[in-house]
Amino acid sequence: MSAGSQWAASEAVRRRTFAVISHPDAGKSTLTEALALHAQAITEAGAVHGKAGRRGVASDWMEMEKARGISVTSAVLQFAHRGCVLNLLDTPGHADFSEDTYRVLAAVDCAVMLIDAAKGLEEQTRKLFDVCRHRGIPVITFVNKWDRPGREALELMDEIEREFRLKPTPVTWPVGDAGYLRGLIDVRDPGRMLRYTRTPGGAHEAIEETVPAEQAAAEDGADWDKAAEELELLGADGAVHDQEGFLAGRATPVFFGAAISNVGVRLLLDAIVDLAPQPGPRELEGGGARPVDAPFSGLVFKVQANMDPAHRDRIAFMRVCSGIFERGMTVTRAASGKPFATKYAHSVFGQDRSMVDIAYPGDVVGLVNATALRVGDTLYADQAAVFPPMPTFAPEHFAVARPVDLGRSKQFRRGIAQLDEEGVVQVLVSDLRGDQAPVLAAVGPMQFDVVSARMAGEFSSPVKLETLPYRLARATDTAGAEALNRSRIVKGEALTRIRDKAQLALFPDRWQAGSFEREFPDARLGHLIAAHD
Repeated sequence: MSAGSQWAASEAVRRRTFAVISHPDAGKSTLTEALALHAQAITEAGAVHGKAGRRGVASDWMEMEKARGISVTSAVLQFAHRGCVLNLLDTPGHADFSEDTYRVLAAVDCAVMLIDAAKGLEEQTRKLFDVCRHRGIPVITFVNKWDRPGREALELMDEIEREFRLKPTPVTWPVGDAGYLRGLIDVRDPGRMLRYTRTPGGAHEAIEETVPAEQAAAEDGADWDKAAEELELLGADGAVHDQEGFLAGRATPVFFGAAISNVGVRLLLDAIVDLAPQPGPRELEGGGARPVDAPFSGLVFKVQANMDPAHRDRIAFMRVCSGIFERGMTVTRAASGKPFATKYAHSVFGQDRSMVDIAYPGDVVGLVNATALRVGDTLYADQAAVFPPMPTFAPEHFAVARPVDLGRSKQFRRGIAQLDEEGVVQVLVSDLRGDQAPVLAAVGPMQFDVVSARMAGEFSSPVKLETLPYRLARATDTAGAEALNRSRIVKGEALTRIRDKAQLALFPDRWQAGSFEREFPDARLGHLIAAHD
């Protein structure tokens, strides 16, 4: 093994690259910022809406996110903790932005899944867990909002085991019911309780006090006894952390706390260092895997423009998969076979960024003004590599976009092209409509709100959106497209997706699609991947 390969392998051991995932409103962005606070990457946490005159969360930088208090795009935060480099990828929780979340999950080695203590497992939580299972991503569970009324801890553990078919193993356990938290027990050191005093507004770390078991029993008798009995019951049932089972996707370590109060966050942060896997070999398209000590390779999982209004540039987010990345190196873009120079490379922390000269497996690098790169691109040096393509989901909402001001048609075309390259929406065109009236295709309608906001704010070209009556997209070919366009029975339309030149047949519903298949039995209609699958 060369010195460079040994260096890459030794640095990979120090990396933890993980995503925070949840159903909307489970507290994902709040936890993201709380983790950064406890790692001392920031000095003060802001409420999600930037209340009390403080700024909003570091990961929510888009104006629409600040206004609505939700994450609509993924964000990257890199910081250090206990000698490790953590690459945290905050994801949008709303189902309308599933594609962005799924792309992020292609770039991580672990996921922290939030569960609302009152609501338990929700629809989007189930979907995201299924994606993690499919990708072989181990999951750490954090039961959030234990400072508010909620369900029984044992009930939530039973639900996780029943719904996800994996063993929940508590690492921390609450003393006191949801809404009446007295403290936490670290299961690895059950002879004490950790008691918390939150700081005003949750802006700083909660004050943590260690209370011996005897004192906890005297001061919190019934609650302490109940917690001890529950842990004894779980232990008898085999709910003890098993690292091998966790990495294999058979178990999930469970933590309890309250992100907005910074309760239990330090224990979770330490567990990410201690339990989350380090970067390992990455699966290659066509079989085999790329080991971390192989020559450089990277996966572009996200493209984002105009993060900084002062610069108006474009960043391609790349996960380093193997070898050592050095700023200025010339690599090969696998899709074209052409060289790509990495002159401008940044380390990213939310909206803020700084120049990075070197990065290792697991790190996320922002390649600035990388206009040639697309989501799903593989970059490599020396030895060729191609990672599996990113999934594209079947859209269910469609709208024709037109510029409000025809005098700004150039800005309109540039903005629509940029949003397509980022994957904000899928852009469909046809000879009938022309490039001044593209059809925007989305998994969820909130994606259209993002388009409207960004076209007006970033590209100075407000748009009019005309909703189309289609709800079903099927793959077809040129013959199928021609058949649909000449059908006199079926309501539908055939268009070409700009991103990959795929032909899509759009129908109002599956009955119209069935009518088309009966009218043209030789026409090809294929199913696309559904976001809810």
